[in-house]
Amino acid sequence: MSLVIAKELNLAYGKKVLLDGTSFSIGPTDRIGLVGPNGTGKSSLLKILALVQAPDSGTLTIRRKTRISYLPQEIASLPTGSVVDAVLSAVPGRDELEAQVESLQSALEAASEEAEQLELSQSLSDLHAELDHFEERHGRHHAQRILAGLGFTERDLDKPTSALSGGWRMRAALAGLLLQDPDLLLLDEPTNHLDVPSLTWFDGFLRRSQKAMVLISHDRDFLNRQVGRILSLEVEGLRSYVGNYDQYKRLRAEELEQLTAQAGRQEAKRAELQGFIDRFGAKASKARQAQSRAKQLEKMEVIEIAQERATVHFRFPEVARSGRDVLTVDKISKRYAEHILYDGFSAAVERGQKIAVIGANGAGKSTLLKMVAGELVPDAGEVRFGHNVVLGYYAQHHADTLDRKSTVLAEVARIAPTRGQGEIRSVLGSFLFSGDDVEKPIGVLSGGERARVALARLLLIPANFLLMDEPTNHLDLDSSEMLIEALKSYGGTLLFVSHNRSFINQLSTHVWDVRDGSVQIYPGNLDDYLYHQQQALAEQGSPATQADSAARAGTTDKERRRLDAEARKKHSTQLLPLKREVQALEAKVALVEAEQREHEAELAKPAVYEDFPRARKINEEHGRNAAKLKALYEKWELVQAELEGLVRAAGAAT
Repeated sequence: MSLVIAKELNLAYGKKVLLDGTSFSIGPTDRIGLVGPNGTGKSSLLKILALVQAPDSGTLTIRRKTRISYLPQEIASLPTGSVVDAVLSAVPGRDELEAQVESLQSALEAASEEAEQLELSQSLSDLHAELDHFEERHGRHHAQRILAGLGFTERDLDKPTSALSGGWRMRAALAGLLLQDPDLLLLDEPTNHLDVPSLTWFDGFLRRSQKAMVLISHDRDFLNRQVGRILSLEVEGLRSYVGNYDQYKRLRAEELEQLTAQAGRQEAKRAELQGFIDRFGAKASKARQAQSRAKQLEKMEVIEIAQERATVHFRFPEVARSGRDVLTVDKISKRYAEHILYDGFSAAVERGQKIAVIGANGAGKSTLLKMVAGELVPDAGEVRFGHNVVLGYYAQHHADTLDRKSTVLAEVARIAPTRGQGEIRSVLGSFLFSGDDVEKPIGVLSGGERARVALARLLLIPANFLLMDEPTNHLDLDSSEMLIEALKSYGGTLLFVSHNRSFINQLSTHVWDVRDGSVQIYPGNLDDYLYHQQQALAEQGSPATQADSAARAGTTDKERRRLDAEARKKHSTQLLPLKREVQALEAKVALVEAEQREHEAELAKPAVYEDFPRARKINEEHGRNAAKLKALYEKWELVQAELEGLVRAAGAAT
């Protein structure tokens, strides 16, 4: 049975219609990606599902006892107290259970009859078991594990929530939702405030969950990894597609292509019928045939092709060629009080490189870009630019520092006074500001619209070295993808900070990992970096490595490389079978989950629901699959634990 059934939902703000007779259902294990351009109603629909907002009309039926948790893009506040206590308070019921235990204990102490004592003792035992189960699922240790995965250190757990910044408040709120383990999780851009290490942990946590989820995300890779169904807010209304985001894009393109072909054939047929009517309608000998064709033409249902929405579409202009050495960072240091961000860091950036700067929040990623841009001065060291370097800088805070009283046109024209208004309007048009939109005050724009204004300003100054700090925040998925495509063909050099896995993977030629006051440099994209980290962890902790450490001392480089290769080979023979087993189990889980989604889609149909024998058969198969999934997940956890244990044991031997 579906968790949620939405029927004929309608929602409008003035003349802008967001939902028009929208209907859909959510099954117990559905993993849904909700997509559509900014302003089409994604967040509003999530609020309706969370019962935070009511539709103008329509019905929302929620299965009895279904627990729903919702993470908006921004939260106003957290409960007072420490971080860990605030997270624990997100799960109601503990106080009631403890109060019941205390009440039963008092009743047992006061009871004098043996039968009453036995009955109270049994009730107390059952209640203690329930409390133990509650603690196992929602207790302090589990809360601490989730908080650690989201980047909180042990010292952070006792911090008052009032001391947290906006990004860390969002993480704490997310931890509370994950601790709740709801039947349906509603997430609106949950990765916006996560760094790469936390995003990697969060990605794994969600992938292991068997619960239903509706996810809005501008990160294509993250969306692809998490969902098996897409609900898309198209021009013609809400459409449902089986598969992840990439599969949806393919299906949607095929659908539009087929629809266009059908419309073309129909238009030709209509022209043929109309031509016959026009030619022979007035002739008595052909009047009957003409009338027949007129009726045929009247009954023919017109195939309408939905007009595609305008999307951000632009290219960076051709830029002047810089020297080979674009940037030299020479022994820079930066600290805030006792917190050391950089301590003698040196690096060079060469023409054409696209470098992703990653690391935990607070490690100093944005600080590095600000020092390169000249907004901050390093405590020591020097930042030097090469020959003919023209710098362009986009940062999150730039979108928030635009003049709120200025119009879109005036704010963009202000930085390029020599450009004609026609050229400026053309650039703004590529960012979806056309006609009277360019006269809107900055103060009335949404976060995504302000981000587009800040990006538009970059196109008017042809910089050959771009610094970009979280450029996809506040952009919808389509706009993020267009920015990626534009940067792929960009002829200059790029140094950027991003938590968007798809953005990094499609663009970066190098990764700079900022941690512990230093920067480690790796060639390749984020997947290459993560693979390197996994390999390094396995090799450094290998028992073979430890056994051969003495042999390495004093050997030649050639001999040392031979010993390292042998150690890697020995360790791989232990790890490879477990890795393959994990992959095989994940593939089996994916197949069974796909069958479950098909069953749930069938059961949601009224015709199937009313056909009792058919519904019973599907329900029985659904139950068998649920048992299979449970066994597969248990097996996966055992093998995964064995794999992680092998790596940890090897690490302990170092």
